[in-house]
Amino acid sequence: MKKVACADITKYGVPPKHFNVVSGRFQGQAETGLTKFWMGMSHYLPGGGVEFSGADSAEEKVYFVLEGELTVKSETEEFVLGPWDSLYIGPHEARSIINNTSRPATMLVLVNT
Repeated sequence: MKKVACADITKYGVPPKHFNVVSGRFQGQAETGLTKFWMGMSHYLPGGGVEFSGADSAEEKVYFVLEGELTVKSETEEFVLGPWDSLYIGPHEARSIINNTSRPATMLVLVNT
C-alpha cells in the first residue's frame, strides 16, 4: 500500500486545449508505481473546460463528477454530468468539456496506461 496525501499530489500544468482548469495526479507510475492506470482530479472554474480533442488518444478514460456540473460533448452526443455521475470515454473518442455554471466543478479522472 502507498498513501498519497493531498498535499503531496503531482501537480501538472494545464494540458493542451484545457482552459481555466487546475489538475493534479494522485496515483500513477511516478507516485505509487501503478502500471495499468493513473488517477487524477481536475477543478473547472466557471467557463473552464477542454476544447474538442482526444481523437489521437488510445487510452480509455472514466470521468466521475464529485461536485458541480460539467457538460461533455462528442461529435454526436451531449451529456450533462452532476455529482456522482460518471462517463466512459473510449479510445480515440474525441470530446469537449465545459463548465457552463457559475460554480466550480470537480472531476475525478481515471485513465488506463
